[in-house]
Amino acid sequence: MNSDDFENQFTTNFKFVPTTDQKSAIHHIARFNCSTKINPLYILKGYAGTGKTSILGAYVKTLSTNFSKTVLLAPTGRAAKVLSSYTSKTAHTIHRYIYFIVTGQNGYPIVKLSKNKLKNTVFIVDEASMISDSNANDEGGFGGHSLLDDLVEYVYSNSGNKLILVGDTAQLPPVGLNLSPALNIEYLKTSFNITAHSFEMKEVMRQSLDSGILFSATSLRIKLKNSDSSLSLIQKSGLKEDVKIIESAYEFEEILQDNFNDSINNNSVLICRTNKRANIFNEQIRNAILLREEEIEAGDRLMIVKNNYYWLDENSKAGFIANGEMIEILRVNKIEEVYGFRFAEADIRLIDYPEEKEITVKLLLDTITAEGPGLNIDQRNNLFEAVLEDYADAPSRGQAVAQVMINPYFNALHIKFAYAMTCHKTQGGQWPTVIIDQGWLNDEMINVEFLRWLYTAFTRSTENLYLINFREDMFE
Repeated sequence: MNSDDFENQFTTNFKFVPTTDQKSAIHHIARFNCSTKINPLYILKGYAGTGKTSILGAYVKTLSTNFSKTVLLAPTGRAAKVLSSYTSKTAHTIHRYIYFIVTGQNGYPIVKLSKNKLKNTVFIVDEASMISDSNANDEGGFGGHSLLDDLVEYVYSNSGNKLILVGDTAQLPPVGLNLSPALNIEYLKTSFNITAHSFEMKEVMRQSLDSGILFSATSLRIKLKNSDSSLSLIQKSGLKEDVKIIESAYEFEEILQDNFNDSINNNSVLICRTNKRANIFNEQIRNAILLREEEIEAGDRLMIVKNNYYWLDENSKAGFIANGEMIEILRVNKIEEVYGFRFAEADIRLIDYPEEKEITVKLLLDTITAEGPGLNIDQRNNLFEAVLEDYADAPSRGQAVAQVMINPYFNALHIKFAYAMTCHKTQGGQWPTVIIDQGWLNDEMINVEFLRWLYTAFTRSTENLYLINFREDMFE
């Protein structure tokens, strides 16, 4: 099929009257789809409300109609679920699709890049703004490679494959970076042997502006584009029924009661700017709304904050428990204090992977109240050295270290409660109800980075948005 025929079929499957930007995206993707150039890569950028999800849905349908092989990927389990919902096709996390785990000689799990057996396949990666080029393990990379390196290597290791990276450049980049490398065409061209093209959708659909959430997000994005962080940031006239400013403690408690009184319900999240604030809100929600009395209880919802390769069988569908994964506590079997840290043994389930059986794990409770994203370097070293002492009788230090690497306490899951979270932790997911806590903010802190944070937080909500602790001069 030539690109004109593909474009016509693509447009028919779109099912809406396309905007000018959507027409351009359809045209460019159709030409890309029929490209015979070496290692073709396409970047589809689009702001909230521009309809890039509708474009993706129609593209996947057109590929399926033509019996083209497609693989849908996203950085997190939650983002993969969102991608599946609007394409009606199973999506996978990047980690689970491109890596596999083997047990090393010392019994410790080793992560390796899988062999790509697919040819002539289109790989579509959503929420690409989250993909890091850092080679640190918790940013996705393994063995000195970044997640971006490994993704590109995996896709093009077989002939005829194409890669589409989809994302929103106004969202937060990966932690520690100023820009999202996977959406930067110049960076990709200089870093990889690819033929790359990109298009950015900027035109917001008229019906999107009927939403106060998207109206406000669009206003923030325009200010971001102009590097204009001058107050005010939010137009009160654009706040429709779906966006409410909460001004009293009574109102706030009522909102929490309405949205968090069922802990298993995963339809709400409170977004704040620091882990310290998230800890305070999580404690308030657990104590005052869920009436939790223990440190951790059955029904609690938690987020994993460090990749873990120990607890799942290497042949399991999930493979490993990734940073950002949501879990639910089914039973707490015991609490124990060893090695100078507090642990729980608990039965859990992976919320975003209902097909996985429940498993019994160790949980590192100290990470729950840590003011950073997890244990700091000194704490990690202290845990390592304390566990290492148990193997002082090993024939060599190397053998002792090997035993530490397969020790269940050393491999305990690092966790945070998942009712209130930082914005980075919510990225890639969407919730019907989102509560945003501005927190303490002086004039110097209202800058382009804050605009990007606020835009990302606004666009996590699909139905209702509540703003708490916002400065009055934020609104006009």
